[in-house]
Amino acid sequence: MAKVTKHAICFWCKPRCRLTVESEDGQLLKIQRSPIKACPRKYCSDLERFYHPDRLNYPLKRVGDRGQNKWQRITWDEALDEIAARLQSLKDKYGAETLGVTAGTSRTYEELNSRFLNLFGSPNQCGQAQICHGNSAVVATALFGWWPYWMNVEKLENTRCLMLIGRNPPHSHQTIWEGYLKAKRNGTKLIVIDPRRSESAEAADLWLRLRPGTDAALLLGMINVIIEEKLYDREFVTKWCHGFDQLAERAREYPVGKVSEITWVPAEQIVAAARMFATEKPSCAMEGMGVAHQPNSYGPIAARHIISAIVGSVDVPGGEELLGPAPFITEHEIEIPDALPKAQRAKILGNQFRLYSWPGYELVQSNVERVWGKRCDMFGYTCMAPAPSLYKAIANSDPYPVRALITVSSNPMVTIPNTKLVYKALKSLDLYVVSDYYMTPSAQLADYVLPSALWLERAFLWNYHNTTPTIRAGEQALPPSIPGKYDRRNDYDFWRGLGIRLGQKDYWPWETVEEYYDYRLEPLGITFAELVKKGKLQTKPFEYKKYEKTGFGTPTGKIELYSTVMEKLGYDPLPYYKEPPESPTRTPDLSKTYPLILITGGRFHPFFHSEHRQVESLRKRYPWAKMQIHPDTARELGLAEDDWVWIETQHGRVMQKVMLDSDLDPRVVHGQHGWWYPEMPGEEPWLHGVWVSNINV
Repeated sequence: MAKVTKHAICFWCKPRCRLTVESEDGQLLKIQRSPIKACPRKYCSDLERFYHPDRLNYPLKRVGDRGQNKWQRITWDEALDEIAARLQSLKDKYGAETLGVTAGTSRTYEELNSRFLNLFGSPNQCGQAQICHGNSAVVATALFGWWPYWMNVEKLENTRCLMLIGRNPPHSHQTIWEGYLKAKRNGTKLIVIDPRRSESAEAADLWLRLRPGTDAALLLGMINVIIEEKLYDREFVTKWCHGFDQLAERAREYPVGKVSEITWVPAEQIVAAARMFATEKPSCAMEGMGVAHQPNSYGPIAARHIISAIVGSVDVPGGEELLGPAPFITEHEIEIPDALPKAQRAKILGNQFRLYSWPGYELVQSNVERVWGKRCDMFGYTCMAPAPSLYKAIANSDPYPVRALITVSSNPMVTIPNTKLVYKALKSLDLYVVSDYYMTPSAQLADYVLPSALWLERAFLWNYHNTTPTIRAGEQALPPSIPGKYDRRNDYDFWRGLGIRLGQKDYWPWETVEEYYDYRLEPLGITFAELVKKGKLQTKPFEYKKYEKTGFGTPTGKIELYSTVMEKLGYDPLPYYKEPPESPTRTPDLSKTYPLILITGGRFHPFFHSEHRQVESLRKRYPWAKMQIHPDTARELGLAEDDWVWIETQHGRVMQKVMLDSDLDPRVVHGQHGWWYPEMPGEEPWLHGVWVSNINV
């Protein structure tokens, strides 16, 4: 057979590069190297990853006790028949809300999780969105009426000052970093707010090494400087911002001296950063997980957007661009949220978090739709059950029994806080189904494990969660199934197969994912195959200052510095600083026993979250988990480089190896996240080493 060349979209990490794939007779020959120079996963063989001996190849059914790693191979039809029957039985006994679903980080067709659940009648989907960009999207949409499109790397050509807050693009989003490096040649300034001297901080014009968890205070201090020194855009603020006087009053509570004491950042650096961001325009900010993972994350996220608003850097080239939706059938429309009855919406776990649940959804989306004609996709993703609420309900049947869970491209035993609670919950389930690429610690506790197609084995339509009118497409480059070798399927086939068996046939009319994509592209008059040939389609020109014609998609039609949405939901309508729940200031007695501040989650090459630990060439480069500690602190504790050390809090302890870092504050240590060891036994008590270095323990 002749060689075949196809174009697929890689989702090993965030940028979603479109790559050229060569194959022959269904076998991978070569993948064109990533266009991203800094791609951390280019060092291993593509054949090593896609033909790894640990890839899941066929559906498996548990035959021993949960966690014994004893399995029976079954067919897809047998698996779907049995899963559907057990789901129906549990639904009849406990109600539809007894089913939960967990999702990973954009490895799958996530909108289909919601479609299935809304039709099934359960509000209890849980994903990474709430501790990733979902909470940023919710806050931004509440304040701006749309989520600024930070993934538009090209915009950085027009940006004069970029502020990174708890974000290190060289390790977390390489295309953004390459975009900045190009902009830097044109004089773009860089401010980095981070407890660690990351690669971004190393390149910064200003690095603000703050005390972890104090970002809201720092940003409010900068806002105060901008207002006091009259560096804000008076015309824009007067005409297009709601609540400036209230904001100014709140900001006065954060004078530079007080903020310096809270954050450990010298006062002169706070003033310099505020002046730089306000005068080097257009400016924009990008927050990362260092902000999103904080308790009370509304404060720093709101302040991060507000500081851009008051300097007038909203909906301008190079600023906080509000590009609007593409005129096609969006992911949120596919979710058909209105199919979920209101009575079931009220049962969503964690409904006390009103902004992130249905009350906030209704308030925000009605105004978004009024201005943009469509609802915001990312807000739909975050209208989900918070992970702690879901696992508490599973473990304790409070407020009601959650007896079934489906995990799609997710590994909650590693990626969700409080691993002990997650473990207790997963062990107690009546039905646990996992769809993944490899056997993980979570999959070891399942009743059914289903082999998922990787990105080479599936078609993909990518629209940055509909924050932009640009659409990209990649085709299936390799067959997911070869008789006698393996039988993997993408999650479209999984959800459709399950849905049809549970009475949803009319809502799954497309037999293949390509037909499904054709349906979504119909309003544009283009087929998926035609889009694949183009590679990318910009459905309409980028326009700016659209608010001059339509206003903003908020209740007041303006950017809400003082949020009427938050006010109606019973929250403080302005950002504020709240001391972290465990800190030297808030819990001084606890700090006597645990004197150091622990932060976790900084990205590091060559891995992405909890992925790729099986790949030998990557593990040779990074075989063990590492924790960063200042040399002086290490010396006091009798530690040296590469020593194994216990990291202990009142919640538990794990082992990681010492990495000395003289730029880290001596009062702070950083532990890596995502670690498990696939080479360790799968059965209990090992579960692939999930208890050894996993920081969520």
